[in-house]
Amino acid sequence: MSENNLKWEEDYLDKNDFNTLLGQKGCVLWFTGLSGSGKSTLAKAMQKALFELKKYAVVLDGDNIRHGLNKNLSFSETDRNENIRRVSEVCKLFTDHGAIIVTAFISPFRQDRINAKDVIGEDNFIEVHVSTPLEVCIKRDVKGLYEKAIKGEIKNFTGISQPYEEPKSAKITINTDEEELEFSIKRVIEFLKKDGYLG
Repeated sequence: MSENNLKWEEDYLDKNDFNTLLGQKGCVLWFTGLSGSGKSTLAKAMQKALFELKKYAVVLDGDNIRHGLNKNLSFSETDRNENIRRVSEVCKLFTDHGAIIVTAFISPFRQDRINAKDVIGEDNFIEVHVSTPLEVCIKRDVKGLYEKAIKGEIKNFTGISQPYEEPKSAKITINTDEEELEFSIKRVIEFLKKDGYLG
């Protein structure tokens, strides 16, 4: 089938209808940072905190996505670009239906995150930089990945053999080496409330 024969199928309802139903505004909390920085821990705690507020939140974790949707992708720069592109499109579908998406992706390249914001929509995209220093992430090394990367056993590893481009204008910055988890979550919740995402 040619792309010329494809047509976007409009819903009977729009995102305002879903936002009203759920009592929240669909958005994406995009946690970005090095491996071991605390993104997944933050994302899961964030979902739990939102659930306790009776808000609908979905976690998209980098490792989990690569077990299914993106299992055919490597960690080359090209495949990392595609990984984030696919995730961005999934996020847009969810936010258009009123969900709060909490992502945990290294997403090392600044342009990929800009592209994600363009797909999802600037008003719906909240970049959260988990800025835990590299030396702290290496000390944690819960998966043993840094050790292998330093030995050259893992190629294209962010922070070792591949760069991490820090956000220039993240909405929220968190250093998990300096902040308690509960305090970080409270800061994000306060941001969401202040900007009207929680109804």
